[in-house]
Amino acid sequence: MQEKNKMNKFIYLDAAATMLKSERLVDAQAEFLREKYANSGRGVCARVGAVDDMVRDVRNAVARFMNAKYENIVFTSGTTDAINRIVNILKPTPDSVVAVSDLDHHSARLPFQMSGAKTVVVPLDEQLNIDTEQIPYADIFVVTAMSNVLGVAQNIPEIVRRAREKNPNVIVVVDAAQYVVHKSIDVIAWDADFVAWSGHKIGADTGIGVMYIKNPSRFMPDKFGGGMVNTVSRDGVAHFMSPPECFEAGTLPLTQILGLGVAISEIQSKRADLNLIGYLYDELSKLERVKILTRRDACVFSFVIDDMHVLDFGVIAGAHNICVRVGNMCASWIHRVLNIDGSIRVSVGPYNTKDDIDAFIDVVRGCVK
Repeated sequence: MQEKNKMNKFIYLDAAATMLKSERLVDAQAEFLREKYANSGRGVCARVGAVDDMVRDVRNAVARFMNAKYENIVFTSGTTDAINRIVNILKPTPDSVVAVSDLDHHSARLPFQMSGAKTVVVPLDEQLNIDTEQIPYADIFVVTAMSNVLGVAQNIPEIVRRAREKNPNVIVVVDAAQYVVHKSIDVIAWDADFVAWSGHKIGADTGIGVMYIKNPSRFMPDKFGGGMVNTVSRDGVAHFMSPPECFEAGTLPLTQILGLGVAISEIQSKRADLNLIGYLYDELSKLERVKILTRRDACVFSFVIDDMHVLDFGVIAGAHNICVRVGNMCASWIHRVLNIDGSIRVSVGPYNTKDDIDAFIDVVRGCVK
């Protein structure tokens, strides 16, 4: 039988997995589907023109959000899709050297490992950040801007600078899926070649993401079909559209693009209150058996409880109507570094309150009595 937390409500503390959606976003998408829906780039009537304008406006909003240009922004279905597409665009060979780190999410590292390229693991320093003093030579450098387990931002400009010292032609790929939730992206300052992130992490719908390409005209499209080509001859000679459209074959996820625009406007005005994470850190650090894995100023809070499996804790929290993430977070490598199989992660969104955290603390206290 489900127990009740002290507020008798569902408490969602897993924003790092996906952020809950605002009423404004739900209403905007519903209105679009009911009253304004049409396909982009497939007609000349007023409604199609309005959809074209919406796609253009959201792309411009994303570009401003990242300090990029319109032609740099490609819509994808999410971070995983974007990084797999980056692998297909770059076409690494068995002789290509790809630098990765133990901070990586499976979606950042596995696509390159499965490509057959050589991977070298960049060491972490004592604070479990990428050790900028030990940056290796690489043809492709994959950087996780913020670990989804540790919640600490990496110094991307410095990492990129060191990587380019070792190889001026290195291609830098940044996974910004967690970073974008809490901090502003400046692709000019980063000087990365590719940046990927997912809309649902900032409150947009699932199925929409962003792939930033610094020099899109340098690369061939990786997907082909309608919407990305101007003319095709009978013998297969194709003249592609200019970036970014040449990287967007097929029908765009229009409802999700609309929602992404709403989410960007909302997150720029109100991000999660990370003081809640600091408060949780202070309270749980008082408890025996609780081993904290993250810093007080991190953007997530990860921990384990001695002599309790993380899945057991997840069941107990769920019985109190509280949702947190338990397991390896799709980040096996950093858990191996920490010498554990999995962890418990708390992450907050703009909608969370101190009362939510207090209810969670009560559950932890009950587990360590």
